[in-house]
Amino acid sequence: MQPLAGAAGYDKGISIFSPDGRLFQVEYAREAVKRGTTSLGVKSSEGVVLVVDKRPSSKLVEPQSIEKIFQVDDHIGAATSGLVADARVLIEKARLESQVNKITYNEPIAVEILAKKICDMKQLYTQHGGVRPFGSALLIAGVNDNGSRLFETDPSGALIEYKATAIGAGRAVAMEVFEKDYTEDITLADAMELALDAVYEATEGKTTNESVEIAVIEKKTHGYRKLSDDEISEHVEELLIRKSKEDEEEEE
Repeated sequence: MQPLAGAAGYDKGISIFSPDGRLFQVEYAREAVKRGTTSLGVKSSEGVVLVVDKRPSSKLVEPQSIEKIFQVDDHIGAATSGLVADARVLIEKARLESQVNKITYNEPIAVEILAKKICDMKQLYTQHGGVRPFGSALLIAGVNDNGSRLFETDPSGALIEYKATAIGAGRAVAMEVFEKDYTEDITLADAMELALDAVYEATEGKTTNESVEIAVIEKKTHGYRKLSDDEISEHVEELLIRKSKEDEEEEE
């Protein structure tokens, strides 16, 4: 990656600001996320959908070995983009914090509190010498008694809650789809359809059964569930049929 303009002399120390107030190592970490696979989350009143494009880099790779969506607790899931190894460390931290909260307070951790704890850890790695920022962003999704929650965490430790969002290489295209088609009264089924539409557009129509990973966290059950291969095949087939019809209508 080419150094950022003006970075010379200021990008060797993580805790050193440039004269214009930038932390270049944090910006480089964001570049790692931008080059990662596209991960999306869509929130509805019935729960949250997480969808990830996990296209294998080679036909020799076993698709099942690529995991980009993780269960954190019974009611929380997370989708990642960027450096997979960094994401795995953050997921383990999230799981630990969830269990500590359950043992300490005898109740499931709130989605927002967990997201803030992960961001606190990320922020620490932007402040001390001898370390580097995590080159991974997480979409942390879950449900509680007040409804569905969806948070995006940045390598800097920043935190934003979204109704629908995306991280990774296809973020810009996916966000255009969400801006155009997302509605406040969307159902969980429609949220999944919208997320798959966004993945399809972000990957320029290269969506297949093996390239997609899907998980839902339902408010009704307060439960996380990753869709089986058969369920994913069914949804992807419906997506391709729908897109084929749309293309035919445009040609007419």
